[in-house]
Amino acid sequence: MRKLPFDRNWIEETAKKWPTPFHVYDAKGIRENAKRLKKAFAWNDGFREYFAVKAAPNPHLMKLLRDGFGFGSDCSSMAELVLAEKVGNVGESIMFTSNDTPAEEFLKAWELGAIVNLDDITHWDFLLETLAGAGVGRDFAGRVMCCRYNPGPLKGGNAIIGKPEEAKYGFTRDQLFKCYAKMRDAGVKRFGLHTMVASNELDPEYIVDTAKLLFTLAGELHDALGIDFEFVNIGGGIGIPYRPDQKAMDLERVGEGIRDAYCELVEGKGMKPIRLYMECGRCITGPYGYLVAKVRHIKDTYRLYAGLDACMSNLMRPALYGAYHEIVVPGKEGAAERKVYDVTGSLCENNDKFAIQRELPVLERGDYVVICDAGAHGHAMGFQYNGKLRSAELLLEEDGSVRQIRRAETLDDYFATLDFPSP
Repeated sequence: MRKLPFDRNWIEETAKKWPTPFHVYDAKGIRENAKRLKKAFAWNDGFREYFAVKAAPNPHLMKLLRDGFGFGSDCSSMAELVLAEKVGNVGESIMFTSNDTPAEEFLKAWELGAIVNLDDITHWDFLLETLAGAGVGRDFAGRVMCCRYNPGPLKGGNAIIGKPEEAKYGFTRDQLFKCYAKMRDAGVKRFGLHTMVASNELDPEYIVDTAKLLFTLAGELHDALGIDFEFVNIGGGIGIPYRPDQKAMDLERVGEGIRDAYCELVEGKGMKPIRLYMECGRCITGPYGYLVAKVRHIKDTYRLYAGLDACMSNLMRPALYGAYHEIVVPGKEGAAERKVYDVTGSLCENNDKFAIQRELPVLERGDYVVICDAGAHGHAMGFQYNGKLRSAELLLEEDGSVRQIRRAETLDDYFATLDFPSP
């Protein structure tokens, strides 16, 4: 049974001020995990983690990671760019990796001085047209440009992100060489290289092989085009052990494996030093976020159902992917009597389930349940179907204090964007 950083008494006291459901993040766990990641790659001068804002787009969490560890922001939309700006991540502290990108987002990223990571060969000309149309000069001195590589069948994907050759992201190899040549000829002098080919991966060798692929490709681009790369960004994709029988990623093994590849493929080839960048999100905050809910009803028909006051608008991964999230019942961890439940929400959708046929301690109305590993792609993926309102987010500090870092939505919020009756 998963050990929680709080108990039932803490939940009862906290729920008096912030009623369930709510998400709570363990600041101590996040900090210790961020420190471990940095240490694993400390051998690389200039290593930087760009926290994937999409995983947990809360400025309090972003600021914790920026102030304590120097993490940048991996952004993919206007809102994420503005969040980064508000926490003080500007300039090359932002990696802007987007797809099907609108002109206004390119302009915002350019205005902030972000590293612009193109997703398609046509985006280079589109960027030039966008800058010209906005009256922005085309002086690339000092600007870093990057392209996202899609290796196609050269690199296997995984269940969540799919096969690279079927993904909508990135350049082919041939397109990559052509675009870097265009950028070089336009006066770009600073370059980066990026790929992202897996999500929630637990095999260390997969991440090491990704780094090898990029180091090799950077060397080939250098030889063919005469350009040097300041960094390679191996993406994120490091997973977490959602299931009890899974092992956490061995970050130290990843760090050592990439260091060996760097010595062989960068230093061994006489290339200039290359900084290693990553854009992890899930593995930073995922294991240290919890969805706390209360059992509202127990229903006994063809199955036994435990209905919660949370629903898939609070955590949609189980419904979207069939994802597993461990469930803890505080106060009943050692209970001998157990039953099998479908743990559900109240949406008018039959896949609104957090667990299917899960053995748990005997549940009663009023019991609290804690759904684990909800610190990434949890609250962030919320929605308002059925008029459900998104819950509060809380931060549990190392001294035991707790504070609200996002309030729960209200009915006024829900109706605020409607123009009925018409003026």
